[in-house]
Amino acid sequence: MIEKPRFFKKILKNGMTVIFEERKWSGVVSVAIAVQHGGLHEAEEEKGISHFIEHMLYRSTKNRTPKQISEDIEKNGGILNGFTEEELTAFWCKMPSKHLDMALDVLSDMILNPLFDEDEMNKERLVIFEEMKMRRDVPSIFITDKIQGLLYAGNLGHDLIGTEKSMNSITREKMREKFQKAYGSQNLILCVVGDCDFKSLCEFAEKNFKKSGFKIPEPKITLKNGQKIERKKGIDQANLILAYHAPRAFTKQSYVSQVLSCLMTGGMSSRLFQEIREKRNLAYVVKGGYNGAKRFGYNSIFVGTTADKVEIVKKLIIEEFTKLKTLSENELNQVKEQLIGNSKISREDSQGQMIDLLYNEVWGDAKRSYRYEENIRKVKLADVKKLAKINKYSFIALVPEDK
Repeated sequence: MIEKPRFFKKILKNGMTVIFEERKWSGVVSVAIAVQHGGLHEAEEEKGISHFIEHMLYRSTKNRTPKQISEDIEKNGGILNGFTEEELTAFWCKMPSKHLDMALDVLSDMILNPLFDEDEMNKERLVIFEEMKMRRDVPSIFITDKIQGLLYAGNLGHDLIGTEKSMNSITREKMREKFQKAYGSQNLILCVVGDCDFKSLCEFAEKNFKKSGFKIPEPKITLKNGQKIERKKGIDQANLILAYHAPRAFTKQSYVSQVLSCLMTGGMSSRLFQEIREKRNLAYVVKGGYNGAKRFGYNSIFVGTTADKVEIVKKLIIEEFTKLKTLSENELNQVKEQLIGNSKISREDSQGQMIDLLYNEVWGDAKRSYRYEENIRKVKLADVKKLAKINKYSFIALVPEDK
């Protein structure tokens, strides 16, 4: 019989937060060290610095070369990765539980002892420039990056990865200063899911991370809406996104927003997939999702279609929202079951649960992860219908340039 997982949380004397879900039966651990700082906390002229720092922490430490960082995880059967978002930056690995000490040692070494070598910085800057090109060249990624600029003014409206200009302005001194202000123990979270001991985790974090850090200034969020159509040579398909402001994460209404998003784009049975692809054969891909965070939220709908069908698809999306005034309790309950089931599938894996706990902690409380089913079931039909009355939205399309 599989044991029920147990949850633990502690804020240490050094200010660091440790969250842990015990899974003694699993034989693996997923480990992350995250800082509550990301693209949203950058000034416009330094845009991309959080993502740049993430890359540089893999480039070398006082104790390890880049190869040694990856080898110490991978040659012990693990996987290593990281990500930068608007409100957090995280470094994580997943590996057999018998190698937990190595996982903690590598991740803490990256956080505590980065070299920020200038030659390595210049090399990695070139890597990020190539990443920028990739994001511009792939239409679906390009418009996903650009939609926030039509939903928000100021910092949140700029690409997380930055620009060539902002990236070229980031010196070693600027990077070290930003790192020292953001990566103090009071802003760090150690999140672990798997077969290990909570007390030992806390002892490790308390011993290795000395109390440090500055309070990160609260960013300003300014909403707006806009529409834009861009043309590009060398593509055959038009890609479009329609997005609208939604409740931020960790609010009751955020669950309503997730239900609404699932109704419209949650798989092949969703309303928009059925209407646009199955009924009218206007697209291959119809998808979307709720993009929630502690300070902002929006729902988005992505469709790939032919250039002359862009306006038709846009009209169909808007019309489908108006049809939700006849939404039934039966359909609502079906979508609730879909969301709850998908959540269970995602969290079955220790890595998926680690990320879910981490997000919930950044949003306010990791324990909310365990109340997901309860909160989804509380969503009322009237609230979904009310949120479905989309009066304002943003829209972007990237279409083939006329030959």
